[in-house]
Amino acid sequence: MTAKDLISDVVPALKTSDKAQTALNWMETFRVSHLPIVNESDYLGLISDSDIFDLNQPEEPIGNHELSLPRPCVKMTQHIYEVIALSARYKLSVVPVVDDQMHYRGVITYHDMVRGVASFSSLEQPGGVIMLNVIARDYSMSRISQIVESNDARILSMAITSDPDSTSLEITLKVNTTDLASIIRTFERYSYEVITWVTDNDELDRFYTDRYNLLMKYLNM
Repeated sequence: MTAKDLISDVVPALKTSDKAQTALNWMETFRVSHLPIVNESDYLGLISDSDIFDLNQPEEPIGNHELSLPRPCVKMTQHIYEVIALSARYKLSVVPVVDDQMHYRGVITYHDMVRGVASFSSLEQPGGVIMLNVIARDYSMSRISQIVESNDARILSMAITSDPDSTSLEITLKVNTTDLASIIRTFERYSYEVITWVTDNDELDRFYTDRYNLLMKYLNM
């Protein structure tokens, strides 16, 4: 999944002639703390509510405001993980998207990223989630897949996270069944530590939102 697949058709761009108060009103309306500034089709930068508050001149055009961010953006073809990494690095509520000529194509919002992660992780497909804790030296993708498939299920997606100071891996599996009991028992029989599991759709929504927030926090360390 790339940036062009996540662009919002709701959040507007600002012109340099727009007043700071207009920018603040739009930020409140769309529940964001950043908005892109565009001159015709050229992307000029990203203004934050902090930039506006620091100047404390709401009737001034935003073109007169100093921008604190170094024109952050992603290209249309960049992967969703790169979008998330940029958002985490600069604590952005929106990520501007440009083409190869730096022409503005739109923004990706926090909620767009959450939906993207959910889609990329097969959240919309029926099934359940299992989280494992595995010693790094014992990790084997083929063995994990074999355990799941031996219980007449298959893995829809897999994510691996690790702490640099830890020798363990945290493995998140999305499988194509909500009946997880036999899979969990098999993992435990092979001495895998099962951290948690999720099968209800509402719980899955909350689970992936929490995992996205943890990923953002990790990338921002």
